[in-house]
Parts: sequence; structure tokens; C-alpha cells
Amino acid sequence: MVAQVEWLDVAGDRDAWRSIGLVVDADGLSPLMGTSVRIVDVGVDDERGIVGWTLSGVEDTLDGTDVDGLRTRVTDSRDPIFAAHELGASGLDHVVVMTPELERTSQAIEGATGCELKRVREVGPMRQGFHRIGRGGLIVELVSRPEIPSGPARFWGLVLNVDDLDAACARIGSDRVSAPRDAVQPGRRIATIREDAGLGLPVALMTT
Repeated sequence: MVAQVEWLDVAGDRDAWRSIGLVVDADGLSPLMGTSVRIVDVGVDDERGIVGWTLSGVEDTLDGTDVDGLRTRVTDSRDPIFAAHELGASGLDHVVVMTPELERTSQAIEGATGCELKRVREVGPMRQGFHRIGRGGLIVELVSRPEIPSGPARFWGLVLNVDDLDAACARIGSDRVSAPRDAVQPGRRIATIREDAGLGLPVALMTT
């Protein structure tokens, strides 16, 4: 079996995600290549943002468990579902996970998925570790900083790949997204969707 992240569960407002140019069906699924996003309802006192992930190609015993704090469900592998997003989104580039203990979270992810830590990057006091779930699958970026309180890991934000970043930013509007700038990855550009867009978590757009 090969592990795959089928979708990320995001507690938020479906209409807010539709407003930036993403297709969101009646069940809350926004189909993307590789890993999709599923928008789930938010209760009055419930948290917003990424509240879990659904994996395939892993042990059924993981269903309903936490992988070092990351709520995990298990499903069967699914055929790709394609959607023509006005935003020009093609897939998820990566998801960011905050953790006070990078090695602990990395070991938990490897134990659940069989996908080992690829590399560690250090920028001052910040450390970043990278897993890729499955062949050519979703990149999970672990971020550890001294100010992160002790406790379990938590999902933080995500980055969408878009076919034309300038067109995507024009579609959303300068009041809801930053101007494109050079990304850390050489030759790529990135823009950040502002909190006012109402997505409920940090989201960035990046060139492929």
C-alpha cells in the first residue's frame, strides 16, 4: 500500500472559499489534483482552519486517531476528481504543521504513513522538516520554533498551486490578497490571501 492524503478537512465557510474562485460541491469537497480540500461546517464555539486529514493506503487502525495531535481518518483510495476552478488552482503544494518537537512529530508521521523525513532546514531558531506523503504526493512541512508551546502538533495553513498567479490575484482582488513576490523556492512566486477573505486559516497561492 502507498499512503496518500485524500483530503484535508477545513472548518470554514464554503461560500468564502467559493468567492476566491474555487469549486466547492454540495458535500463541501473542492477537488484538486492529488490532495483535495473538504470544507466542513463550523459550530458556534468550534475551531476554524484545518481540523484533520483523511488518508488512504494506511492501516485501518489509524481511523479516528490522532497522529501526534493531527486528527486522522482513513478511507479507500479514490480516483481523481477534476474541477475547472476559476482561480486556476491545480493542486495543493504543501500543508504546514506547527510542532514544539519536530523529531517527535516526524516520527509519528513516518510511523503512520511509512513516509520518512526528507530533509531539515534551519533558519535562525526556526527548524523546518519535510515529508512527502506517497509518490509525488502532498508535502507536509513541519515548523518548530522556540515560542511554540509544548503539546501536540497542529495544522496551521496550506499553499495552493495556481496556473497563473497574476490572474488569480486579479480574480480575488488586491483588497483580499497580497501582491505576488518571490518565493523561497527558486524561480517561483507566491501571494498570501488576507484574513479578510474569511477562509479561517493562512492560505497562500504559488506558481507551479
